[in-house]
Amino acid sequence: MVDSVNSQIDGSIVVAKSLARFGVAHMFGVVGVPVTHLANRAVALGIRFIAFHNEQSAGYAASIYGYLTGRPGLLLTVSGPGCVHGLAGLSNAMVNTWPMVMISGSCDQKDFGRGDFQELDQIEAVKPFSKFSVKAKDIKDIPHCVAQVLDRAVSGRPGGCFLDLPTNVLHQTISESEVEELLKSAESHKSEVSIGHTPKSSQIKQAVSLLRGARKPLIVFGKGAAYARAEGELKKFVESTGIPFLPTPMGKGLLPDTHELAASAARSLAIGQCDVALVVGARLNWLLHFGEPPKWSKDVKFILVDITEEEIQLRKPFLGLVGDAKKVLELINKEIKDDPFCLGKNHLWVEAISKKVKDNVSRMEAQLAKDVVPFNFLTPLRIIRDAILAAGSPAPVLVSEGANTMDVGRAVLVQTEPRTRLDAGTWGTMGVGLGYCIAAAVASPDRLVVAVEGDSGFTFSAIEVEVWSSENMNDKFAHWFGISCQ
Repeated sequence: MVDSVNSQIDGSIVVAKSLARFGVAHMFGVVGVPVTHLANRAVALGIRFIAFHNEQSAGYAASIYGYLTGRPGLLLTVSGPGCVHGLAGLSNAMVNTWPMVMISGSCDQKDFGRGDFQELDQIEAVKPFSKFSVKAKDIKDIPHCVAQVLDRAVSGRPGGCFLDLPTNVLHQTISESEVEELLKSAESHKSEVSIGHTPKSSQIKQAVSLLRGARKPLIVFGKGAAYARAEGELKKFVESTGIPFLPTPMGKGLLPDTHELAASAARSLAIGQCDVALVVGARLNWLLHFGEPPKWSKDVKFILVDITEEEIQLRKPFLGLVGDAKKVLELINKEIKDDPFCLGKNHLWVEAISKKVKDNVSRMEAQLAKDVVPFNFLTPLRIIRDAILAAGSPAPVLVSEGANTMDVGRAVLVQTEPRTRLDAGTWGTMGVGLGYCIAAAVASPDRLVVAVEGDSGFTFSAIEVEVWSSENMNDKFAHWFGISCQ
């Protein structure tokens, strides 16, 4: 009889066991020496591995998976060039603040510095692109290292983390009983996921007072609020106060674009004239013109809600509220409930926004009504919009990339549900489309995935079309590719 408790297992199996034990359900990547056995063992333990043709697209898939699920997206790569290719996805996760973990094999450490196969100091290489990186130097380190990167990826402001697994460590062996003890120890030392500080009661009161006293208040929200699942609290806030709202591109859908207080079609008026802006889960970066004139009024007062104190210090708003977007909105809604106020439809600011929205939408619809042949951007996007809306609920996930395709699509394609628009994001990354599509189909199995790709954006990663075919995802996709204006 085999003594399974004292039988020896290698480092690859220990990694797979650790990932499964700590809740990993999906992995994206490209396998090869020295991580093929690791991937096979992970699959044997119930983890679904989606094999790509290039680490770059696999990394983009892992990054958006983290955003859609709130759990770290896992990217597995080989050593050296595989790690470098994977940095595209890891850096995309870092800049967009999405939880992701990249795991790369590396050369035998006794041969490091001698020109070994695919040799690279990977810990140094990933430093600019990760919030935390660690190397397992012995098989006994593996459970703790896996727990660390998974934990750090979602703690505080989410981001990308990296785990280096040398070949010699993957080939070491250890008894299953000792692995179980190491797993228990790693579990017990996992920290609670931090959701930031809770603002002081006086700060919440000050925020509500500023909004109450504003002549032209505005709420702006972004994908940070989407990641925090803050849509319920946003809806309560907007509908109880009557304040117009403006989503950033990937914030679209937290409240429907068709909502009567949506100000997207009057964006220039809204940001140019508002006097108090509550910004939730969005950074005052290039997407919001840095919160500066001439796009914004020089006298606007920003109330900035962010998960980290560092972002508040960087932007220097009139009032900073450090905390999880959903939790902060809960506190604001409670304060308003105790002393309610509502602008009402006849408020001059609400009327001005509403009139501008109606005028701009009317002009846009007049253009959309024309069937232009050969196609311009508007005709195919209108067709796509109508098809998406006809799908009803659950609304499809829309993946949009390519400069003109994405920019015009942002104005035409309507989002009605949260986390259903995925685009180039904060870093303006090209080539994300097909990786995002595949990850969205995995993370949101109840939704159709629609890819609206510019011809150039599509060619960045066109070969990955084969992945959804080989993964039997064809029933998940409706795709329109190659939209261009010639």
